[in-house]
Amino acid sequence: MRSRRDFIKKSTLAATGSFIASSTFGHFIIGKKPKVIIIGAGFAGLAAAYYLFKKKIDFVILEARDRIGGRVFSYTTDTSEKFVVELGAEWIGDSHKRLLQLCDEFQLELIDNRMKTHLRYKGQYADPLRFEQMKDKDWIEKWEQLKKAYAGIPENKRDATFDYYDWWRYLKNNGCPDFDLDIHELMDSTDFGESIRHLSAAAALSWYADPGLTSTHNEMDKKIKGGNDTLAKKIAEKIGMENIIKNDAVVEIEQYPGKQVKVTCTSGRSYYGDKIICTVPTYSLKKITWKPGLPMSILRGIDELQYARINKHAVQFGKKFWGDDHFDMITDDQVHYLYHATIGQHPEKGVLISYSIGDKADLFGWNGKNDKWNTTLLGEALSPGFGDITNLVEKQWNYYWGNDNYSLGSYAFFKPGQWKRVQKELNTPFINTHFAGEHLAGWQGFMEGAINTGEEAAGKTG
Repeated sequence: MRSRRDFIKKSTLAATGSFIASSTFGHFIIGKKPKVIIIGAGFAGLAAAYYLFKKKIDFVILEARDRIGGRVFSYTTDTSEKFVVELGAEWIGDSHKRLLQLCDEFQLELIDNRMKTHLRYKGQYADPLRFEQMKDKDWIEKWEQLKKAYAGIPENKRDATFDYYDWWRYLKNNGCPDFDLDIHELMDSTDFGESIRHLSAAAALSWYADPGLTSTHNEMDKKIKGGNDTLAKKIAEKIGMENIIKNDAVVEIEQYPGKQVKVTCTSGRSYYGDKIICTVPTYSLKKITWKPGLPMSILRGIDELQYARINKHAVQFGKKFWGDDHFDMITDDQVHYLYHATIGQHPEKGVLISYSIGDKADLFGWNGKNDKWNTTLLGEALSPGFGDITNLVEKQWNYYWGNDNYSLGSYAFFKPGQWKRVQKELNTPFINTHFAGEHLAGWQGFMEGAINTGEEAAGKTG
């Protein structure tokens, strides 16, 4: 096996499109660890590369974007304050053990990102205390009982029991009162990215009630100081930026049993190796020409799976009129959900992000550059609790994931009948290719899930 130093010297060949194994094309050397081509420099691809780096296994990463991180998108504002806001993946849960380990390994500081939720509902405002008092106590107790009942069902029977209908219907059937059902629609849809009328009840229960995943806080506990993409940059520095080829999308993969793989990119360059780890979202996956073609089961999964429509609209205010750094507010109007996105970054000014989903995200995305329209919507949502705040708006930025060129959405969204089945179809290895990405994870929709699947795929290539 070649040394790491030898590989670094020879990796410059990748820039000319000649990433060729030392063996004769089409054959393996007995005892030689495989050379791996990783498609995608998101958290799944970077985690896979870091795993291989520590095992001293040669690799190259091919990335279509002009940056690393994928759907982790930390944006530094073009204002004098240089705020860092997350336009992509944001939250790290207390149960996200592998991600927390990596943050500790790279000595990254974590910010307390837990929120105290306010409510704007039917034109009325409620602070966190009042909001909590508005919830039906009998339903809260019954919900705890339902979660315990779910945990008591054998794992191999849970999906069949709950995957045939939607989350809204499950809650309604179990007696959720109208107000609490509305609140579930507003709050749960922020987690899943679409209306709960479209979400598999099995997917929701797996998230909220699975004993293996749940904890007191799972989602909005922490984020990385300086931006979540700091972890991506640290991993990239460790594995060597020379091993990451950006701005070059994969257009064709040729692979046959017992032979090496050939991966061709838009630049015309071709890369040869022994194994592939493909981490891209299904929209990008479908744009690749596969020789031989992908099996029907994988193609069916690609066609079925959708990604949640999420729009993140960041607004800088000259004054943090909301007071508490840990402010967020759920609303029943177009802006949907608002939260403070710049905790600890400035004593007076701050940025709120309007996080809208589904059809609301579509509308916000279409009007993302209409600052006057956006300011009006924000003012209407916030005025019952804070008065007229429109004169405090300084600058706005918008990113609509429904228009993203590589995913057409934020993270995977599972409709009734899709949970686990579609994951299984899309996670089936194909000849020399293993797949990874948040859409294949138990921690689906989170950075933790992407990292888990990347490392699992890398472990299968040795």
